Amino acid sequence: MPLPVQKLSLTLALVAALTLIAHSSTQAQTSPARGSLQSTNDMPLADYLGLLQQIAPAAEEGTKTYLAAFHQRCGRTLSTVELRRAMTQGEGDPVLMGLIRASHLKDATARDHWVQQLRCPDKGAR
Repeated sequence: MPLPVQKLSLTLALVAALTLIAHSSTQAQTSPARGSLQSTNDMPLADYLGLLQQIAPAAEEGTKTYLAAFHQRCGRTLSTVELRRAMTQGEGDPVLMGLIRASHLKDATARDHWVQQLRCPDKGAR
């Protein structure tokens, strides 16, 4: 498959995954008497990754790499809310998007490059 077609198919798969995840994680149950029964921001990380795996396995693999690198470099676990923000704000976190693309292409050199580019919030890379 030519590279532009690969990039387009990866982009379409990622958009579909993000749309499904955004839709499924914002459906809160409500009660007129009690209000919201479920927070819209508490989707378990395992569920989020499971949805990614079903729709775009390369996105799940790249995201797991991103999460592991973040934990190693920043000394804490990224929350589901932070991960969703990294996926959806603007064009997405360039490191996360690069890792997803590297996973799709099975490019270990690119993966290693993107892991080195990861920066921790508020304090830079560790």
